[in-house]
Amino acid sequence: MTTDLMMLTWSAVLCVLLAVPYTIGLTQKLGLTIMVGNREDFPDVEGWIGRSIRAHRNMVENLAPFAALVLVAHVAGKANSGTALGAQIFFWARIVHAGAYIGGVVWLRTVAWTVSVIGMLLILMAIIR
Repeated sequence: MTTDLMMLTWSAVLCVLLAVPYTIGLTQKLGLTIMVGNREDFPDVEGWIGRSIRAHRNMVENLAPFAALVLVAHVAGKANSGTALGAQIFFWARIVHAGAYIGGVVWLRTVAWTVSVIGMLLILMAIIR
């Protein structure tokens, strides 16, 4: 398996794992009855739980284009050391992004997001060359 595909796999795992903290937090805060219900009139959530939800949503939004780029590079035979580097940059930046987002470290969160986009741009550059 290429480094690109391994980073895509680990990014998908990260995406799933990002749902765990806020699910636990919501269950503790709102109770199991509300969590297993239909979630109509679900209350707005603030603090670390709200940031954790938004971090997960942000990962979902960014995982789709990252996956598309990695898969296109792989299928087109364009995967190389540059795409591997881009995929690694994306993955590690997303870990930093998640921690910074949940922890409320706004500037670091923004820098980490930007770095993850740079990782995707490296893959794109290899595709269009």
